[in-house]
Amino acid sequence: MFQETAITTTSPPIPPRVVANVGALVARSARAHARRVAVKSPARSITYAELEQRSNRLANALLGLGLQRGDRVGIYLPNCVEVVEIEIACYKAGLIKAPFNARLSPTEVGAIAANSGAALIVTTTERAETIRPHVAQCMPDAMPQLLLTDDAGPTGYEAALAQASDRFTPVVVCEDEVAVLHYTSGSSGVLKAAMQTFGNRLAQLRKFLTRSDGQQPGHILGLVGPITHASGMQMVPALCQGVTIRLFNGFEPPRFIADMRADRVTHTFMVPTMINMLLAELEGQYRPLPDLLRLGYGAAPMAPARILQAMDVFGPILQQGYGAGETTSGVCGLSVEDHLFARAARPERLASCGRPFLECDVQILGEDGQPVATGEIGEIVVRGDDIFAGYWRAPELTVEVLKDGAYHTGDLARMDDEGYVYIVDRKKDMVISGGFNVYPSEVEAVLYQHEAIADACVFAVPDDKWGEAVAAHVVLKPGRAAGADTTAAIDAFCAQHLGGFKRPRRIEFVSTLPKNPNGKVMRRAVQAPYWEGRGRMVN
Repeated sequence: MFQETAITTTSPPIPPRVVANVGALVARSARAHARRVAVKSPARSITYAELEQRSNRLANALLGLGLQRGDRVGIYLPNCVEVVEIEIACYKAGLIKAPFNARLSPTEVGAIAANSGAALIVTTTERAETIRPHVAQCMPDAMPQLLLTDDAGPTGYEAALAQASDRFTPVVVCEDEVAVLHYTSGSSGVLKAAMQTFGNRLAQLRKFLTRSDGQQPGHILGLVGPITHASGMQMVPALCQGVTIRLFNGFEPPRFIADMRADRVTHTFMVPTMINMLLAELEGQYRPLPDLLRLGYGAAPMAPARILQAMDVFGPILQQGYGAGETTSGVCGLSVEDHLFARAARPERLASCGRPFLECDVQILGEDGQPVATGEIGEIVVRGDDIFAGYWRAPELTVEVLKDGAYHTGDLARMDDEGYVYIVDRKKDMVISGGFNVYPSEVEAVLYQHEAIADACVFAVPDDKWGEAVAAHVVLKPGRAAGADTTAAIDAFCAQHLGGFKRPRRIEFVSTLPKNPNGKVMRRAVQAPYWEGRGRMVN
């Protein structure tokens, strides 16, 4: 008799795939465009050759300070040349960039520093003084080093660079190696950071390079949003094309327009709020920025009527983008040609966020996880090499949105028979104010800490300037009186714990909040009267 023998085979593990170091790609571009200005700010400018030298020195300096590959480098700075140098240096050295939005409060920075486990934070002297106690409280056993860009002493940023070698060979990296922690706050108010890998960043670079925005050597990209946030994702693609990055720190329409003209900026990206402010300033003018070739917009919905108005003022140069940190920037885009065709023949298409970019696999799925019919509403789900690796130190949050390698956005939309995506609502309770995401539960968590507040509901209201504004209905504790003094006290308390864009711009005192049978506040019932008569939450 023959005895059956089970034969099992074990496939050898697939080794991680080595990919190009993004920092090495910028170095290659720096050699080709050595004399061209790479980055310009109101304070100073540096050439591509200087960017290569200074980022090499910074990479050496950071390792000389004891940092090791995979350590997190926090960045708490306004828009400045140093932010670009730090990003490139981190790529080259295999350090993880962990930028903190410059508009966050010191309390929030402390929480992010602790969450990231930052080994070092690059900031200014003034900002260091405000965040130091909060970071120390959150990280009592592992206080990160502070490297100050404006410290002229022997331990400052410039001294560190001066003492370091200007030669550095970028480390070899794998596609699944984390390069960036892209921070935002979750729908539950829990801090979260999208882990963007080197593979993700390369996919993002390809997306930008294959778009039809026409950037070429000699063009000037104006970045007005915080480059520690989404705007910063445009820097590496621009540097790989020999483009000059013009950094703006703050947005004040008359000054912005004057600087754009003076520097002959050719490309820029703005949130709808900024465009609306410019339209109010430039009423009746045509092509006030004659050098501008592309005006990108996104991060929040924009009303078709405002889009047409912007085309009347700026010319046929508008280009829309839709994306997220979890998708390493853009997913869909409405091109200049799309805008022109919509204006001529399909005006309803201006309500679309465009069609998926080349490498982005976008599906509209129903509650059953299956694709819905054309024109039906479902959730936007995205696959591709640009999809993040999950949330840093938050596996439970990761599994909520990352399923079988696909990112479930929480945005509800329909897709037409030509592949154009139309966002109709959000599953999340998120408020988009001036292009920044604000989660009501995060703001509520702060309000609940105030000694006078018994209950609170935070929601979005229409705002002519910001598109949406954060509002709060507040129930006071017995014995507490509503009035201007109480409102001022609550606002001051929020200012201590929240970034300015997260603070309620409208506080109303109510006796009770509507709740469902399970005791949950009915946020949409509170919000609905403010949006009556408005088709979409757009500005």
